[in-house]
Amino acid sequence: MVIIMRPDADAEVIEHVIGKVEELGFEPHPIYGVINTVIAVIGDRTQEAMDTLQSMPGVDRVVPILRPYKLAGREVKPEATVVNVADVAVGGEAITIIAGPCAVESREQYLTTGRYVKQAGAHILRGSIYKPRTSPHDFQGLHEEGIQLLAAAREELDMPIITEVLDPRHIERLDPVTDIFQIGARNMQNFALLAEVGQANKPVLVKRGMSATIDDLLKAVEYVLVGGNEQVILCERGIRTFETQTRNTLDISAVPIIKRFSHLPVIVDPSHASGEAWLVPALSKAALAAGADGLMIETHPSPQDALVDGPQSLRPEDFTELMQELKPFAQAAGRRL
Repeated sequence: MVIIMRPDADAEVIEHVIGKVEELGFEPHPIYGVINTVIAVIGDRTQEAMDTLQSMPGVDRVVPILRPYKLAGREVKPEATVVNVADVAVGGEAITIIAGPCAVESREQYLTTGRYVKQAGAHILRGSIYKPRTSPHDFQGLHEEGIQLLAAAREELDMPIITEVLDPRHIERLDPVTDIFQIGARNMQNFALLAEVGQANKPVLVKRGMSATIDDLLKAVEYVLVGGNEQVILCERGIRTFETQTRNTLDISAVPIIKRFSHLPVIVDPSHASGEAWLVPALSKAALAAGADGLMIETHPSPQDALVDGPQSLRPEDFTELMQELKPFAQAAGRRL
């Protein structure tokens, strides 16, 4: 359930209600909004305590949460969440562009990519040094060697970095060199990992699993939110269907559905959704029209030589052209790039 406090309830009154929630054996999650403070109450048999909490000073009303996800839903927080990454606001008026190679391969490759994506107008640089691959014989990333490359790019380019984390043991070593922890599609239901990044004081981007429903995704991010980390970004990256023309099928309807039922920002990854570089521009424009808060686009200085996902990576000139083409689409959607 959700306790909605009156606008005039001061900090002492709010703390008193939180204390009562704990006294009743439940877990409180206060969310401080612009007008109202709401307290999400997590636990079994919460409805039995509704009358007690409703009668407390400062409480406006108590509302039951009927959906399986509690903290991610709009019942708890009607207004949209904006996640701040350095000086970039994800979920605000501006569309956020995350761009870069799928994997960090070398210093020259990563810095070259970072330079041209920044010049083209991208806001956040992507690049993973731990790669979950279907085959153990494929390139798995640079691992420890890549940490210094993330640090070098962050320092030279003055751009926030997003990189994938595969294991709870990686969080501590990646923390100094990244600004967003990415949970990939294959780890969307790695609940131990989700719980661990829930303890981190850093934004987390969670990609929808290739066979996951929207409810599965929202229940997965609950593990992060319950841990106290409210800086969560959702990513639609395509799901598996019977279609064989594309790597995955972009579920464009997921964007407005998620935004209707959740307050968390949603971005789209057209690169993994299609698997084909020529499809990325069209899917990017469709995502903005559907209301996406941002895009995650793969680009590589030399896609034909990429160690991972070359066919879906845009060439530098194609990425630069796409950034220009997206501006009127953002404007038409009431946003800016």
